[in-house]
Amino acid sequence: MKKFAALAVTLGMFVSGCSGHGASTLPNGPGTSNAGTTRSTATASAPSGWATTATSVTALNNAADVGATSAAQNVTVRVGLQLRNMSQLQSIVASGQTVSHSSFMATYAPTSSQVAQVTSYLQSQGFSNITAEPNNVIVSGTGTVAQAQKAFNTSLESYTLGGKTIYENKSPAYVPQSLSGIAVAVLGLNNVQNAQTTPHHGGSPTTAATPPPGTPPSPCSLYGIEILGFPTGPVQDPTTAAGCTRNYRPADYWRAYNAGKTPVASNVNVAIMTAGQLNNAVSDLRVNESADKITTVPVVVKSIGVAGGAITDGPDEWTLDMTASSGLAGSLHTIYVYNTTSLNDADLVLMYSHWVTDNLAKIGNSSFGGCEAFEYLDGAMLLADELFLQGASQGQTMFASSGDTGSFCPVGVGANGVPAGAPLVNWPAASSYVAAVGGTTLLTQSDGSYQGEATWYSGGGGVSQFEYSPVWEAKAQPISSNGESFRGVPDVAMDGDLQTGMILYTTDFGWTIIGGTSLSSPLAAGAYARFLQSHSGLGFAPPQLYNNFAAHTAGAQQTGPPPTQPDGGFHDILVGGDGLYTAAPGYDYTTGLGSFDITVMNGQI
Repeated sequence: MKKFAALAVTLGMFVSGCSGHGASTLPNGPGTSNAGTTRSTATASAPSGWATTATSVTALNNAADVGATSAAQNVTVRVGLQLRNMSQLQSIVASGQTVSHSSFMATYAPTSSQVAQVTSYLQSQGFSNITAEPNNVIVSGTGTVAQAQKAFNTSLESYTLGGKTIYENKSPAYVPQSLSGIAVAVLGLNNVQNAQTTPHHGGSPTTAATPPPGTPPSPCSLYGIEILGFPTGPVQDPTTAAGCTRNYRPADYWRAYNAGKTPVASNVNVAIMTAGQLNNAVSDLRVNESADKITTVPVVVKSIGVAGGAITDGPDEWTLDMTASSGLAGSLHTIYVYNTTSLNDADLVLMYSHWVTDNLAKIGNSSFGGCEAFEYLDGAMLLADELFLQGASQGQTMFASSGDTGSFCPVGVGANGVPAGAPLVNWPAASSYVAAVGGTTLLTQSDGSYQGEATWYSGGGGVSQFEYSPVWEAKAQPISSNGESFRGVPDVAMDGDLQTGMILYTTDFGWTIIGGTSLSSPLAAGAYARFLQSHSGLGFAPPQLYNNFAAHTAGAQQTGPPPTQPDGGFHDILVGGDGLYTAAPGYDYTTGLGSFDITVMNGQI
């Protein structure tokens, strides 16, 4: 891991913002043929009679060991199975093609025979309530800690962390040799919730009432912002200022991102990934729809696992996700709210399995994340990659927030990873088969039209240490050296700075200002919903977006402030930084390809 980290970070800093259009001058590594697969763990050779899996040891920081986990405690394990013909499926996705669900099952999903082998093994070890997911990728079963330790030749230890008692496996998980190459990960051997929701709340807006789309937005703010490319101090008088900081109602983004000439997404479904208690999230959506005079969208809740889990701090996030995505989309056919028990990896991966198996929504949104190292080590990264690949092959795109700790992992760090932190990126944004969304600071003119953007200093971005770079990224920013390639994050970016955040109503806060990449991701999802409305066959987003970047030459720089330049259907963001990386012409590790000019992109994509 240290070798990868040093190499990837060095290369990332070297090429950030230096990639032009077309092929890179850097050599392509093997990652271009292994897109979406994670790097091999450094697990020691398996004991005799056993085979390794991707589930290693997570090694929690700052946790106090309180001894072996009770042998009688119940755990639910989820055994991940290996896809078949994975390279072929990856090539199909890279080419922009799709496969039907029946074709996926016949050619790429694990076979019924393989599922039966895993099921039989769990039964032989005393597990009960054994169920296989309809796509054959996950087999779950409930047993005691003692049974799990014996079945996977591991041991579970308990710890206290943050006032809670948790457990995790303190040695790698193995499977019998008979399941080698079939069972590739074992989730559920820890109950750590590495992923977090991080919406940022500000003060109260001056008014809760909002006029209909197309009317001028809220007044300019009375404060300035202090980042590269901007003067400090108060903004000019709103009647004379070339641009200003302000907060936006959902429909204000229509004008800011030039959506007015594109059809609303009335035939498109969006799925919102949630966990724990929904509380008033849906009723709060209705308040926002009414106040902003946007279309009321039907909501269907799909519960996975135990409904209404212990998480209670998520409802504001889920309201934001629904309101921002449907607000920028203008309308949606249906919002599907996938609600799992917790933000533990085993629950999240099961939820993603339901999303791709149902195939009801071509767009999904995940406004949460955690340091990628944890999911790599517990096996969730590898298993989720398989599920995201299945979704991509079916034309589905999961948008995921890149995080709010700059170019560092959220491991006990400050707002932008300073003074300490690991130079890693967030998961699930790290996956090669999601669209990772970073954050910007959005300025608009006095009438609400686009003025310019800068990198939001806390927006997540950087180089994954564990995911290979997918082939479509080679059009913008391949990192290859000594036969290695690395996934870059984010792919695109949208407004996320709290100073220029969205006005939202929630039961907990009333009318409030909300921001973070928790806002950026659903905005990107809403924009792509408009593209799907006009081009129903678009399919998985990232190859389409990188193709647009490669097919166009950047236009003349717009002075702003802040300065940007048109680049195909993107606003290429040129100023600001997130810690290790700074914005520059072309792809960079702060805002990716840039933000959407929706009307231009819709005409080109």
